[in-house]
Amino acid sequence: MSIGSRIYTKIDRPDPALLARLAKVPVANLDDNMGRLYAVDAGIRPMNQCPLCGPAFTVKCPSGDNLLFHHAMDLAQPGDILVISGIGGGDRSFSGEMMVQYAKMKKLGGFVIEGTVRDMDAYADAGFAVYARGIQPNGPYKNGPGEINVPVAIGGQAVMPGDILVGDADGIVVIPAADAEAVCAAGEATLAKETAGLANTKAGRPSSRQWVTDKLNALGFEYID
Repeated sequence: MSIGSRIYTKIDRPDPALLARLAKVPVANLDDNMGRLYAVDAGIRPMNQCPLCGPAFTVKCPSGDNLLFHHAMDLAQPGDILVISGIGGGDRSFSGEMMVQYAKMKKLGGFVIEGTVRDMDAYADAGFAVYARGIQPNGPYKNGPGEINVPVAIGGQAVMPGDILVGDADGIVVIPAADAEAVCAAGEATLAKETAGLANTKAGRPSSRQWVTDKLNALGFEYID
């Protein structure tokens, strides 16, 4: 086995009950509770309106080649998120309608692609989450090399096999597996607080805005008539 041609078949997957909880928390609330440091950059955006939440099944591909992506679909289990690090992959698409339909049939959890995709007309009603950096009609090669379930980089974030990815209309957050329970609990608390605050605001009882003045005063701002 040589570097660049390695396939690791096993990953540690989180408790399904934890994933069910995380799926109910907005990505923004989760990221706020991780120092606002773990969101994938805005260049990787949703290709449809399907949210995702599941463990990362990672793939490292060379530019414009999806051979290992195809094999990862065969190896992955229901709920897994295929995370594709397409090195320099903007000139050719990594996925299209046929791959999406196959992954949906296998009940995979979604695709997150550091690269481009095609067949956009089919994505809106596919019922399968796809996040990618853009759209490109050129099809991929299938020559390799590549690796499966190794550390990858996606949108400025390191992703380890088994890390949890949560995605909604705002984007994607990467949750290290070891931190997932704590992040989930903190995100749930933030969501509850914000839900109550929104209800009060809509009822004409907004929270105090004194914190804004206190912050400005602490920074030494001067008011001038």
